[in-house]
Amino acid sequence: MTLSPQFLDELRNRTTLSALIGKSVKLQRAGKEFRACCPFHNEKSPSFYVNDDKGFYHCFGCGAHGDAIRWMTDQRGLPFIDAVKELAAAAGLDMPEQDRRQAERDRRAKGLREAMEDAQKWFVEQLHGLEGAEARAMLERRGIGPETARAFGMGYAPDSRGKLRQALSEYGDAMLVEAGLLIAVDGKEPYDRFRGRLMIPIRDVRGRVIAFGGRIIGDGEPKYLNSPETPLFDKGRNLFNLDRAQAAARKADRVIAVEGYMDVIALAQAGFDEAVAPLGTAMTEHQLDRLWRMSDVPLLCFDGDSAGQKAAIRAAHRALPMLQPGRSLAFITLPDGQDPDDLVRGSGPGAFETLLGKAEPLAQRLWNHEVAAEPLDTPERRAGLRRRAIELAQTIGDPMVRDEYISEFRRRFDDLFARPARQYQQRSYDGPRGGRRGGSWKPPPPPVGTIARGVHASGLDPMLARAVLAGLIRHPAEIARHMEVLGSLRIGNGALERLFAAVIDVAVEARQLDSDRILTILAQSGFDTVAAELLRADTLPFSFTRKKTDEARARADLNEAIAVMVAQPAVEAAIAEATAMLDRDGSEEAFARQVALSRQRQELQARLANLILADEDDFDD
Repeated sequence: MTLSPQFLDELRNRTTLSALIGKSVKLQRAGKEFRACCPFHNEKSPSFYVNDDKGFYHCFGCGAHGDAIRWMTDQRGLPFIDAVKELAAAAGLDMPEQDRRQAERDRRAKGLREAMEDAQKWFVEQLHGLEGAEARAMLERRGIGPETARAFGMGYAPDSRGKLRQALSEYGDAMLVEAGLLIAVDGKEPYDRFRGRLMIPIRDVRGRVIAFGGRIIGDGEPKYLNSPETPLFDKGRNLFNLDRAQAAARKADRVIAVEGYMDVIALAQAGFDEAVAPLGTAMTEHQLDRLWRMSDVPLLCFDGDSAGQKAAIRAAHRALPMLQPGRSLAFITLPDGQDPDDLVRGSGPGAFETLLGKAEPLAQRLWNHEVAAEPLDTPERRAGLRRRAIELAQTIGDPMVRDEYISEFRRRFDDLFARPARQYQQRSYDGPRGGRRGGSWKPPPPPVGTIARGVHASGLDPMLARAVLAGLIRHPAEIARHMEVLGSLRIGNGALERLFAAVIDVAVEARQLDSDRILTILAQSGFDTVAAELLRADTLPFSFTRKKTDEARARADLNEAIAVMVAQPAVEAAIAEATAMLDRDGSEEAFARQVALSRQRQELQARLANLILADEDDFDD
């Protein structure tokens, strides 16, 4: 049996060395490597290192060094051929056939590689020849400079059925068909597969051309045409730009996976050389494993349209069984209708870098997708959300990560629907004159008029809504922290709702604000009387509505007040629903839910009570 260098290289590429060694040695992450006390000699401090990218281990103490096969022979004590067989079985590789057949396959593989390299050179020549003018114009329109095109080896396939076949005739039709360069149809002459297309070579991890992607020049379908699978090319095991991205990913300490060739090329030209892309398929387990060899948390950046987001969630689901402690994914959400190419060309590299800094963790992406899958307005639908989330977590292979995800999803569910009860005590405060102050409180009379009626109509506490708005005017920097939830409030018709909207609009337009400036802008918009009334201290007994108060306390109280204000309508609506259910069927479940919700309402009232100033004399303006 002949074990060719190509077979052994593939075997090493398919074996994750740290996973192999980690079966018998406790490894610790050390940057991009793993370390441990050397298994080949006794030592107290670790000097044994494993590098997955380079595929070898090395001990700086005793000098032990080798790859996956050497580990099996030296540490496991297996004969060479047995070591290869065991690794091949684990990697899903068939052992080579008899010597004569393997020698023929090796010879043909060598010929295929040479044919692909010659095809690449020929495509480049055509791009810079007379027939390549339209392709060069297309590159210029897309903003791809000559240096970038040269770095990626871009070329052009003329719109002809036989020019490539003629140029590579020395290889013979059979080999060119096997390489995916020609198409053979029964009873007809083979003809060129790629015609009238911008040619983008696909390389393996060692930088050798193994396939091509061709983009149509002008209109036509399919927009992209890829090489078929060949003895050199397995599209589910390779990533576009993998050979160039490996070193860049180590330097940048990240790897970015995008959807297409042109996205990778545009990002590379913008300075993001660590970008790769799948090859016309959904992200596979093998491709995810490749990404994890370069980064513990690869960034997946798919298009902002529906198809791109579906591809992202498919990749998330596919990754779950493969998660390990410290190994996950994060997701970049692009503006709807844009891809990375559009973004960097239209808004520059800085805009893309900003998005990378806002990457969404895998758990968050999964949870958001399930929450948005269907309405959650009935107990059955809420139970469905809980079941789906737990079922997703159960697909995770690593038991520690699986348990963490189950706990995380349960916590998110509780936060969304049934926040556990907390004990609240009457607050006290050291006033400016010294001495601990506290004691009973009595709520002020609620305001009357259209504002109050509008707030009551939506379930919001009218006094609290007015106080929060006054607090936001006093502390405009807090508006941005709660922009999303404040913007979603529906208070009802009236001046208060319009004033809420106006305050948010002002903050959006000018983030650097102080109270005086925001009042000036509101006055210019016709809100001077209402805003001034809101700031009257004698009707709003909260720390965050006063001028003279402890700033840290005021901000903390304001955040708590907003949380209570937002939670109250949801609890009231749930109580009404539970009460109606109890009236209908009188079940114990309905009664228990009504009691639990009533406790939540009492909890919110206690939280609000803790915010009321105990001694207003200490907080006079």
